[in-house]
Amino acid sequence: MTPVTAPLDFEKLCAARLLATRARPYLATALFALHMVESRGVPTMGVDRYWRCYVSPVFVGHTPVRELASILVHEVSHLLRDHHGRCDRFAREHNLTGRAERLRMNIAADAEINDDAFGDGLVRPEGAILPRTLGLAGGELMEDYLRQFRLGCLTQRMVWLDCGSGADGLDREWELGPDGADGLGGVECDAVRFQVARGIDGRPGDTPRGWRRWAQEALHPPQPWRDLLRAAVRAAASAPGVGDDYTYGRPARRSAGLPGVVLPSLRHTPARVSVIIDTSGSVSDAELGSALLETVAITRALGGRRDLVSVLSCDAAARIAHPLCRAGGIPLIGGGGTDLRAGFTRALHAHHRPDVIVVLTDGHTPWPIAQPPCRTVVGVFDRQRPWNEDDPDHVPSRPPDWARVVRIG
Repeated sequence: MTPVTAPLDFEKLCAARLLATRARPYLATALFALHMVESRGVPTMGVDRYWRCYVSPVFVGHTPVRELASILVHEVSHLLRDHHGRCDRFAREHNLTGRAERLRMNIAADAEINDDAFGDGLVRPEGAILPRTLGLAGGELMEDYLRQFRLGCLTQRMVWLDCGSGADGLDREWELGPDGADGLGGVECDAVRFQVARGIDGRPGDTPRGWRRWAQEALHPPQPWRDLLRAAVRAAASAPGVGDDYTYGRPARRSAGLPGVVLPSLRHTPARVSVIIDTSGSVSDAELGSALLETVAITRALGGRRDLVSVLSCDAAARIAHPLCRAGGIPLIGGGGTDLRAGFTRALHAHHRPDVIVVLTDGHTPWPIAQPPCRTVVGVFDRQRPWNEDDPDHVPSRPPDWARVVRIG
């Protein structure tokens, strides 16, 4: 005879959601966007990527309301932080397959969430995984934790963990899938995230640091700066007039109508690019390495024509312009003060005047007053605080309006 199990106690679950909303009001939009689904297949409680929350009636029956509230906040945090998408990307980039690796991702995602999730009205559920449970430091992201631990003795008692595909990207048998009822689409999910992020950013108060960081990234996602820089260089190099010059090597067709007069024809040649790399003392070795990588990327944007790219290292004085053979062979000389105006002067007085000047700098430099007679792209190394060789509180001048500016990093 099949045992009869009690139905899902929705009143208890709704009470837990109200308690979670009172403790974390900035998550209210997300908590009420969850669609509760009774499931006897889920071990405890789990979510899919379509914002359905699958709940075991037995689990709800024997779990206190205060603990259910904490678990609801935990599950909705997986969805807000896009753990399923991030896990899929991490798995592709590192060629990870199998359920064991997805379990490891679930554990790392839990460590990211639980680091500052509890307290202030939310109790910590029994068995909640914290960074220190794994012997790791707090305040890091899921991807950071994944690089620091493997499944082993510390994680043997965590094999029961199953927060659903919304936590690790792996579909479960007990989930309804993309064609099931009451799921949210991509645009609706993004709308929920935006509303929550805007609420956190508008009134941060004592919101945990992890949530403030998430809100800033959700409202101001990092730009794909490498694509932007490549596109800016390509647009500048292919703009009307760039590389165009008159030549008598091939007379113009109009000369046939003017006997005795030879008219030059307009010829388009590939654009020449001069890259000025800031090598002053305020630029770190890591940023110099990034500048060399961007120089190679600029060459690719020009179709691999290394003969069209020259490189100048410049601090307060411009150094010798080197034709680009390979990035590793470019000597970067400098370490003094910063004045990239010397680099502009040197580039514009070269034997082959550039059609495009690309400047890779931290931005702590004077800029030419007059616009150069060529297009200019400025790649600025992104910094959290201003830096100057003599005055650490110095705020640098902004690049001029006539330059196309791309933030690097």
